[in-house]
Amino acid sequence: MELSSFFEEYPEVAIAFSGGVDSAYLLCEAAKYAQRVCAYYVKTVFQPQFEYDDAVKMAASLGVTMKTIEADILSNETVANNPDNRCYYCKQTIFSGIIKNALNDGFTCVLDGTNASDEEGDRPGMKALAEMKVLSPLRICGLSKADIRRLSKEEGLFTWDKPSYACLATRIMTGQRIDERLLRRCDDSEEFLRRLGFSDFRVRTRGEDAVIQIRSEQISLLVTNRSSILKKLGGMYRSVLFDLKARDEQ
Repeated sequence: MELSSFFEEYPEVAIAFSGGVDSAYLLCEAAKYAQRVCAYYVKTVFQPQFEYDDAVKMAASLGVTMKTIEADILSNETVANNPDNRCYYCKQTIFSGIIKNALNDGFTCVLDGTNASDEEGDRPGMKALAEMKVLSPLRICGLSKADIRRLSKEEGLFTWDKPSYACLATRIMTGQRIDERLLRRCDDSEEFLRRLGFSDFRVRTRGEDAVIQIRSEQISLLVTNRSSILKKLGGMYRSVLFDLKARDEQ
């Protein structure tokens, strides 16, 4: 199925919008082919500010209304306790809010940006989406991540080469309770590295220790900035460690 055909079948859609590569391309195509579309961004302590800023910028560039839903995700004790299927309960909470707001706006069809490259077995959140009858057009139409990046570039979307970004909760090891202090510390650390020029990296929390994961081509950048990184992150963590297995090798 082509996306244009999908939107013929579902002409009025609410889109769960993160500002990332996949949901941005989906919103772009909905803006072209759907009769009525609205983007819904759920703002929680799991997202850094730059993700929200990108979402606002993208929706505005496409001329699509974006509504922001504030959610206290850590009020869900199961999510805060961070089990290995945390994403399932997180998606339930987030999409319950989207569905409620979408229904109030007259939308009965809710979409998300899951693509054909996403492995269902590795993503407990996809089970929640299926249970809540959220549709994933990119997956339905067989579009892989590589396809979406290529098509996004053709459409002139600034997100076409944006690194994949998982929420801040993924930085904290399974079983370690999540709180705002840990999330803020992670966000501050990653924002600092981002300003130094790093991209597609993670600062993971292991107890009170930081583990930096970067791509192999940026190891020299880490070495060059070693002292400033230790000074900044060393003031927030008990120790600062470097994962010798680069992200592109994992």
